[in-house]
Amino acid sequence: MITVNPLEVEGMHFTAVTVELPKTNLLMISNEVGYIMCGALDVDVLNDVLADRKVIAGRATGVKTIDQLLHAPLEKITDASREYGWEPGMIGKDALLRIA
Repeated sequence: MITVNPLEVEGMHFTAVTVELPKTNLLMISNEVGYIMCGALDVDVLNDVLADRKVIAGRATGVKTIDQLLHAPLEKITDASREYGWEPGMIGKDALLRIA
């Protein structure tokens, strides 16, 4: 099942997507600038293969719900996201608010 819901974080609007798969879920929260995602996100591909696209993205691992993704530290971020003040270890919600 795929679930897409509006999500408000401290008055800012995002889209939350959950894709339920066998034994795992894909989780993403995005807006028109960038996104955070669960461990399925391959940050190295975005930084190396797709570097010219300057994708703003970060990955949190060990999360099973959208709420957990909001409150988990980002394990890895794209190079382009640093322009918005993102750093590894930053909480997902805080990173999103910097691109709101």
